Amino acid sequence: MKELYINLLLCLVACILFSCNPADEDEYIISKPNIVFVLVDDLRWDEFGAAGHNYIQTPNIDRMVREGMWFKNAFATTPLCSPSRASYLTGKYAHNHGITDNTDRSELSHRLQSFPIVLDSLGYATAFIGKWHMGNDNTPRPGFDFWAGLKGQGEAIDPMFNENGTELTKNGYVTDILTDYSLQFINAHASVEPFMLYVSHKGLHPNMHQDATGSISKIGEGGFIPAERHKGLYDDQVFDRRPNAFITPEDKPALMRKIEGFPEYGVETATPEQDIRERAEMLLAIDEGLGRILAELEELGILDQTLVIFASDHGYWYGEHGLNEERRLGYEEGLRIPVLMRYPPMIRMGSTCSEMVLNIDMAPTLIELAGGEPAAQMDGESIVPYMEGNAPDTWRNSFLIEYYSDTVWPRVVTMGYKGLRTERYKYIQYTELEGMDEFYDLEKDPYELSNSISDPEYKDVIFELKTLLQQNLNK
Repeated sequence: MKELYINLLLCLVACILFSCNPADEDEYIISKPNIVFVLVDDLRWDEFGAAGHNYIQTPNIDRMVREGMWFKNAFATTPLCSPSRASYLTGKYAHNHGITDNTDRSELSHRLQSFPIVLDSLGYATAFIGKWHMGNDNTPRPGFDFWAGLKGQGEAIDPMFNENGTELTKNGYVTDILTDYSLQFINAHASVEPFMLYVSHKGLHPNMHQDATGSISKIGEGGFIPAERHKGLYDDQVFDRRPNAFITPEDKPALMRKIEGFPEYGVETATPEQDIRERAEMLLAIDEGLGRILAELEELGILDQTLVIFASDHGYWYGEHGLNEERRLGYEEGLRIPVLMRYPPMIRMGSTCSEMVLNIDMAPTLIELAGGEPAAQMDGESIVPYMEGNAPDTWRNSFLIEYYSDTVWPRVVTMGYKGLRTERYKYIQYTELEGMDEFYDLEKDPYELSNSISDPEYKDVIFELKTLLQQNLNK
């Protein structure tokens, strides 16, 4: 009998040591989650159902809001595709990672010190699927075990891919194909090792051709191509535009410049209603794809062991200040992004975070969750404390905004700027235009209708922001 008790005791100790009880499984889930990162191109922060869009139906994105955390004050530090994507991957501002514009940065993008490289070294199976958009080169980048990169900007129908070094054409609608690739990768790794899947959508970007110099041109009248099954669903809908839509700027000298061949900003230059409708229809396939991914994870029994992230690279203009495609500018509609996270072991259902969270925070966050140590030279900060429901001891009260001029859109070719946004104020300093700086009190003027750069009431505040801006640039 004594020997039996001893054997039972040894078995109990073995169970504890070798993690064969539910409590230890929970520990594993918290320290090594699977990661699915869904990145949408050009999606505004208010462009889904739960965010207040007045007609779009996005049940799966809305599910992320109900079952996870909604970061309601999330921003891109450079409101432009290529720099923002590099910031997500590296945790750095554009002036530190070097991808400063949308021209062909293929060679440099092969050398980025990205978080997937770190996760790969920590034992994660890693995949990139979709639109790389840091140059036309779609060959595999370091840190990814599986690669399916769209060629150039990517085509909406029958797109070309580089799949692990092999060029091929896939038949069908691009969003559906990206989802199919995603499900294949998830199924291949669900029971083998922790995985990190980075899905970078073509939508909501228009169908465009980009040549070797970076010059781009739309394909088709509007360029926005929904899946065939969604075309025309919103033909009779009208978007509830913000109060600053259709307004011709009268106190923004940079936007008021006369440029040959272009009308002044206003109703004529604002985003057409049809473009807004087609973008909404494009998002339906992305929402369906997110739903398929969530359903597959659930079917495999690993949904709650997986951190699912839904985000965008930057915003878009729906006629605010008369703007349309000039999403490089530093106003709220271009800077603000949706960031949603679902991970029940850590994140309370239906929770929100109101602190200023940036795209550069994603890399250090994911490295920490994977059990690694974020690099000291990263500009971003881990948001794990907020995911756990605990505010960190210190957090940012301002962040740097930057844009470097390129040659893609003539209206903004000489509108490079550095800027600073605090919880209340925004200062924009144009680097190539004299006497055209802007300042906004966002508490009194949330729609940025009144440029108060010359208002003596704000003289001391503007001086402080200029000083803080320079300190950020020197980091």
